[in-house]
Amino acid sequence: MAESEDAVAIRHVTERLMKKHPELDAGLVHSSVRTAYEELRYARVRTYLPVLMERRAKDLLQPDDHTERPS
Repeated sequence: MAESEDAVAIRHVTERLMKKHPELDAGLVHSSVRTAYEELRYARVRTYLPVLMERRAKDLLQPDDHTERPS
């Protein structure tokens, strides 16, 4: 069975992020990409979906700068 376009996009975005950030846990990266996809899945214009998913997943993977750090 052939993969859907969305499944291919999710796989490609996950692979790109794993190459850029090999230090991150693969499960965390995949989870972030899936969350990004779920947020964007109903977008009318699908052309930029992979780019938007990657940007959103990167945001989700970034440490929260507003979190208090122990002193």
